[in-house]
Amino acid sequence: MAAVGLVVALLIKTCLFQVFTIPSGSMENTLRIGDRVGVNKLAPLTGWEPERGQPVVFKDPGDWLPPQSSGGNVVSNALGSVLSFVGLVPPKDDNYLVKRVIATGGQTVQCAGTTLTVDGAKVEEPYLHPGDDSCAGLDFGPVTVPQGYVWVEGDHRSDSADSRYHQRGPGGGAVPVDNVVGPVAAVVWPLGHFDWFGWAGH
Repeated sequence: MAAVGLVVALLIKTCLFQVFTIPSGSMENTLRIGDRVGVNKLAPLTGWEPERGQPVVFKDPGDWLPPQSSGGNVVSNALGSVLSFVGLVPPKDDNYLVKRVIATGGQTVQCAGTTLTVDGAKVEEPYLHPGDDSCAGLDFGPVTVPQGYVWVEGDHRSDSADSRYHQRGPGGGAVPVDNVVGPVAAVVWPLGHFDWFGWAGH
């Protein structure tokens, strides 16, 4: 029975669903520090592409995160690696981030004053952290997102080192779609903060 459970968990992790932990306050109050979110890994395999407004998990596109140290003893590290491999706990050694898609390939994004625009149209952002406006004191653009990339920002705009702060890096701050694991489907833990975004991350 244990072997069957392991196989089922592995299939879920590989094809359908994986859990990640929110490490920072950059997506508050939508996602809070310590929240565990389930990511729909099946979506990219069915023709889904990131859309504006979706929270997504993606692999660090290049030095967005500081190097991570591996703590703990040998036994706990080995157990953690096994549980992470089958998707039952979040991965520790890989650098993943979660942000909201603001613009997709070919769209032009700009922030001036307190107004965020995409292709010249103002973007309404009801998900922003209370007290933040869309620009949070950082004007930029216009920036045209390359095809095959997405522009991402945190909901806690004044506490998020996102695309805006990496415009001198690879992609001009945009993240390759190939780096996107999938849309956030739900907050699965703690139960008191459970929230369902839907399989497509809406």
